[in-house]
Amino acid sequence: QVQLVESGGGLVQAGGSLRLSCAASGRFSSVNSMGWYRQAPGKQSELVASIGSRGTTNYADSVKDRVSISRDNAKNKVYLQMNSLKPEDTAVYFCNVVDIVIAATYWGQGTQVTVSA
Repeated sequence: QVQLVESGGGLVQAGGSLRLSCAASGRFSSVNSMGWYRQAPGKQSELVASIGSRGTTNYADSVKDRVSISRDNAKNKVYLQMNSLKPEDTAVYFCNVVDIVIAATYWGQGTQVTVSA
């Protein structure tokens, strides 16, 4: 069973920074994509950023100048560095792992990010 545990969320003032971490455990293919999604109250979940096992990254247009995703394959961890945070970044942030070989997606429980004006 694959488990993902996020950490690093919290309350920050606008213009501040946060670094989210996600640790994945269990068995999944080394051919995978790890990513971060977020869901704000009353809104649909949206992709923030993703990174493939070889380091290829993808960012949402709304964050690409302020966010950086990285991963540590040896530790099965993915990170999301968020800078210049805005109140509209307030959401629950979820990490996921997509096992490309078996087409399975695993999700963490989420971590709250709140940005005050």
